[in-house]
Amino acid sequence: MKFSKQLHIQGLGMAMAVLMSLPATATETIKAVVIDGYPAKSMWVHEFTNFFIPEVNERLAKTGNYDIKWQESYGGSIVKPKAVLEGIKLGLGDIGIVTTIFHSSKLPSQSLAAVTPFISDDARVVAKAIDEIAKEYPTMQKEFAKQKQVYLATGVVLNTYQLYSKKPVTTASDLKGSKVAGAGTNLRYLEGIGGVAGVRGGLTDFYNMLATGLVDHAMLWPEAAKTFKIAEVAPYMTQVNFGAVNTKTVTVNERFWKKLPDEVKTVLQEVAVEYRDHLANLAMDRAQESREAYVAAGGTIVSMTPEAQKEWADSMPNLAKELAETLDKSGEPGTEIIRAYIDKLSAQGAKPVRDWTVDLN
Repeated sequence: MKFSKQLHIQGLGMAMAVLMSLPATATETIKAVVIDGYPAKSMWVHEFTNFFIPEVNERLAKTGNYDIKWQESYGGSIVKPKAVLEGIKLGLGDIGIVTTIFHSSKLPSQSLAAVTPFISDDARVVAKAIDEIAKEYPTMQKEFAKQKQVYLATGVVLNTYQLYSKKPVTTASDLKGSKVAGAGTNLRYLEGIGGVAGVRGGLTDFYNMLATGLVDHAMLWPEAAKTFKIAEVAPYMTQVNFGAVNTKTVTVNERFWKKLPDEVKTVLQEVAVEYRDHLANLAMDRAQESREAYVAAGGTIVSMTPEAQKEWADSMPNLAKELAETLDKSGEPGTEIIRAYIDKLSAQGAKPVRDWTVDLN
């Protein structure tokens, strides 16, 4: 009995020693599925893997309270590029990078930059202005809330849309009788030209659309043209400078968000803003490099004169006014939002080719 009692005491001592060596609180592991329909080589996806996720992990590791086990599903493994919004809504993914240009009817206020072309080709300025509008006015967040998701931040991954063609283009009238590929609102840039057919497509489709003759031109940006080897099928880039446009927004499934601890929510929100700025900086850094790569691949850059730019801008319908009126009618401060957004760009030195506010109420 005495020997048994000694073993019992020793056992208790060892157990206490083990317990004392453990951290005060165990780390809670959270599983998160990230989705995007675009391939991993796309800049914003690549940087989500190499910037966003490591930053979140590093900050959570400082307290050790939580750890996220990430499952990254890109390139159509769960959803196609146009289905990320619906995928997050249905819970097919917990976090997603929504390409907002595909959803102008469901996310109208996300088209702010798209409906005000020819103002700024500085991705950093546009990204910050859009995100500030989203924080200052609840309109954008309400739109995502209707889709059962929480808005984190809007990203700009291009410094400016340009026109890529099979033949040289110097003025808008050169497009008459041709077909132009675009995505979402930018197809409306063609409406005032006449004799031009806009063809909707996604970035991953443009190469084949040009190669097969389905279209003669495509509107995209230099970094994407480099990534998808557009010089092979469209050897002329017209430097139109439509401007930087926000196209990527990081959102979180609403049910998933509600279950997250406050510490994790704060980290995700903070890193999303840094990811926004990181993407914008990359877009600007890579713009010139991508132009050079396009030329090296056999492409030729054609300049458009300021007069030709103004002629094209003036031919467009006032898309900004249309958006303002749409939002105003729905009870949102559309006119105020348009003015506030353009004021933010102007305050940073942007000089609009066309004054989109002139016809606003």
